[in-house]
Amino acid sequence: MFKKILIANRGEIALRVIRTCKEMGIKTVAVYSTADKDSLHVRFADEAVCIGPPPSAKSYLQIPNIIAAAEITNADAIHPGYGFLSENAKFSKVCQEHNIKFIGATPEQIDGMGDKATAKATMIAAGVPCIPGSVGLIKDVADAKKQAAKIKYPVIIKATAGGGGKGMRIVWKEEDMQKLWDSAKQEAAASFGNDGIYMEKYIEEPRHIEIQIAGDQFGAVCHLSERDCSIQRRHQKLVEETPSPFMTDALRKKMGDAAKKAAAAVKYEGVGTVEFLVDKNRDFYFMEMNTRIQVEHTITEEVINYDLIKEQIKIAAGHKISGKDYFPTMHAIQCRINAEDPYNDFRPSPGKITEYHEPGGHGLRIDTHVYAGYTIPPHYDSMIAKLITVAQTREEAILKMRRALDEYIIEGVKSTIPFHRKLMVNEDFNKGNFTTKFMESFEF
Repeated sequence: MFKKILIANRGEIALRVIRTCKEMGIKTVAVYSTADKDSLHVRFADEAVCIGPPPSAKSYLQIPNIIAAAEITNADAIHPGYGFLSENAKFSKVCQEHNIKFIGATPEQIDGMGDKATAKATMIAAGVPCIPGSVGLIKDVADAKKQAAKIKYPVIIKATAGGGGKGMRIVWKEEDMQKLWDSAKQEAAASFGNDGIYMEKYIEEPRHIEIQIAGDQFGAVCHLSERDCSIQRRHQKLVEETPSPFMTDALRKKMGDAAKKAAAAVKYEGVGTVEFLVDKNRDFYFMEMNTRIQVEHTITEEVINYDLIKEQIKIAAGHKISGKDYFPTMHAIQCRINAEDPYNDFRPSPGKITEYHEPGGHGLRIDTHVYAGYTIPPHYDSMIAKLITVAQTREEAILKMRRALDEYIIEGVKSTIPFHRKLMVNEDFNKGNFTTKFMESFEF
């Protein structure tokens, strides 16, 4: 087992990893930018190294600084968390070259899954259902029009190096193609330094359902059931739950088997997620694979009673998994509490938290790195906390969430708590009637 792990991240996920390491008797190293010097992950790690000024590009994305921090502290492994360098093949490779174990996928797996055009080709070969779309990247507008006629409108054009909804456009008819093509290419080049574009059939009324998987170094693969992440805005998830209210036993089996096929196709090592779009007829299509732990891993942990960070570390250390699939025995919901103003188009609201009170009680979990007096810096993701409720049934989990949100006090900054409160009493949400389009008509 590893003696010392450096956590190449910040905020709640860094703290989450530190907690599991402590329970496993593993020493921890926190890295931080000058903006994060007062963060709890810095306080609770055994050692802490400053890696640069506030901007991510000069601190948390600086591979040489992170490797140097690992070397001076003698860390034998690095946990990248999510975001930042967690799906960066170069970082995984540099760790290998310096004889430091990267707790995550190999460079080859990240490359294979990170580029969406390559990932799709791999999945088709493995027999995983994929959304009809272009073969590889599209050359120019004329090619785009030709492919769209074949796939049939509406289509969606996407940046191959994309994420977070950048470089994506829905095209409903041919005459709009030129304009949308130009703007998608522009945005992709500005956001990712890569203006490669591919095309897919646009799925109407879809749900975003993902399957949690794990694979070891010996070829064993299992799934740990699904999460419904359909409630999102601008392609950012707001609420996640498991099991999905849309799920059936037959669909879970089909999706779980497809996710395992996907993992086996790239000989996946570690804990990861295969994301699918599921249409109104319960036909599902591969969307992408995340070769890292996800923000919403918490709800899976709660319904199968497993520490997924611990699993990640054990797999990276060369432990075998049983290969047994896991199914939810409870119902869990997670609300992402962000420092954003829900009354003002969810505008980020950084600043100092003047008062902070967490809810408590049975079946409640809060993953956070903030406290009264903590200042949320403007440089990073605006997440304050993840609020998770667990209960025997979905109805009970929602009631518990309502109660917890009413108890949760955060003052000094705007938060998304009022939005979540309103969502929890929404009739369609309570009935489980929602798609990824839900937020477009949700009046707040």
